[in-house]
Amino acid sequence: MWEAVLMKPYSADLRERLLGAIDAGLPQAEAACLFSVGVSTIKRWRRRRQETGGVAASPRPGRRRRIGGEAEAALVAQVRAAPDATLAEHCATWAATTGVAVSPATMSRALGRAGWPLKKSLIATERDEAARAAW
Repeated sequence: MWEAVLMKPYSADLRERLLGAIDAGLPQAEAACLFSVGVSTIKRWRRRRQETGGVAASPRPGRRRRIGGEAEAALVAQVRAAPDATLAEHCATWAATTGVAVSPATMSRALGRAGWPLKKSLIATERDEAARAAW
């Protein structure tokens, strides 16, 4: 499964140390080379510190997950109770349990984050053994 890899923000410690070095007289270009950041990044951090008084990273944009990390334990319990259920069945169970309707794609991503494989077990419960024997 393809998953976007996003850069994490620079640590607040690095930001504070870099700005402290500049405040102590180190030129911005030298600080950029020394700390391996761009000059425009330094300018942005200085502007943020001047405007807000701190250099903490801005919150990341985007929606909150419909099945977040706090609900992962409930999702794992649901999957353990019905390990051979389809994604659609898990979505229906999740909606009935939590009141939050999710798509099969959302359920698949949440299961992947929880460490559950995409494949079903080799002996699925919905398999019709009589039909297999007759074939």
